[in-house]
Amino acid sequence: MTEINRMENPIIPTSVDDVTLIDPEIQECPFPTYDLLREEAPVFKDPVTGMFVVTRYDDLRRVALDYDNFSNHRYSNDPERHTPSQQIAHKLFLEKGWVPGKSLAARDDPDHKQMRSLFDDAFRPKRIAEIEGHVEKLAYDLIDDFIDQRACDYVKQYAVPLPLFIICRQMGAKDEDVWQIKKWTDAWIKGGTIGLDEEGVVWATEMEIQAQHYFQAIFEKLRVQPDDTLLSDLVNNEVPGWGRTLSDSELHAEMMQDTFVGGSETTTNAMSAGIMLLDKNPAVWQKLKKDPETHLSTFVEEVVRLESPVQGLTRLAKNDVEIGGVDIPKGSVIDIRYGAGNRDPRHFACPHEVDIERKNAASHLGFSTGTHYCLGAPLARRELYWGFRAFIDRIDSFRVVPEKNNLRHLPNYSLRILKELHIEFTPTHV
Repeated sequence: MTEINRMENPIIPTSVDDVTLIDPEIQECPFPTYDLLREEAPVFKDPVTGMFVVTRYDDLRRVALDYDNFSNHRYSNDPERHTPSQQIAHKLFLEKGWVPGKSLAARDDPDHKQMRSLFDDAFRPKRIAEIEGHVEKLAYDLIDDFIDQRACDYVKQYAVPLPLFIICRQMGAKDEDVWQIKKWTDAWIKGGTIGLDEEGVVWATEMEIQAQHYFQAIFEKLRVQPDDTLLSDLVNNEVPGWGRTLSDSELHAEMMQDTFVGGSETTTNAMSAGIMLLDKNPAVWQKLKKDPETHLSTFVEEVVRLESPVQGLTRLAKNDVEIGGVDIPKGSVIDIRYGAGNRDPRHFACPHEVDIERKNAASHLGFSTGTHYCLGAPLARRELYWGFRAFIDRIDSFRVVPEKNNLRHLPNYSLRILKELHIEFTPTHV
């Protein structure tokens, strides 16, 4: 079976006994597997990872909102519990760089709330409104750079640079360094791959250490010469209740985990997924072309719901607890599978379809929920809106070119990443 056919004919396990979510072929198109688990084992203990995989919408909301029983702490922050791969990385960080501290996403309140307050100002409606003009202009400028070619790699030429240039400017990085930063984020993502060999772990860690030294120079400059960037605020502002600013190790954790991967990679993946959905749903494309003002915002929500750029994250059971009739021991890792809950027919009618008139589209879990609701969601929504809006305005018709694509996603447990998307199009001005 060719790789392209795998996209059209995903693996459909015959029973839950055949399921492990670390299988790269299941990761390529996990949605049939999610359907099976939701109906037959909505709280499923993966036989390889040992994690309890939760797949129903209501159960996922319960876990995300029950702070008494579920923690965001990650064992990767506990050296005594490191896997062999994590031990290798930890040693390299000690020797050559900075051991990343606990990121915002891995904290519980009150630490989480106190640290998150540093980011709040950057994502308030007024600040988003100030940035939005830059997002809109960049979206049109990027398309205009390749519009006369009538073809592009949509991922590389559009979906990657739009959010990445925006977050780089917020973090004090130079425009000419954007593509180097992209190499570092790609390495960080690969470094988190379950089952990566020792050579791959060393390579990914050393790439992250390169990024650390790049940003360390910026930290030190900002401590002497603060400016109006978000990074300057993170470097110089004291965390409420902590009596101190963030340490270098904590800042380095924020650079990769929460800022560049969380602040650009996920938006890139949603933009790419949206064009794939439009290619497969020409009637939706025509509706958007005819009346983007009415339908585009809902289309953005449908893209995030259907494709879930973040397929899932983990929680730790703080106590012995029961979910969906399954007993889960204290200390167990729970995989809250947003990608499964976002297609739960108990909450979304015709869940596998793109419906740009869906009334509850924005109730998806693509940005999580509760205390850990994605703080960058307002900016991501505006980036997605203008990314699709510029495409709709500038492009009359388009097609994905099968012979130029393998249409495979990068194997990854948590993120859904389309590596390339070659399209051909007719500009509107022709």
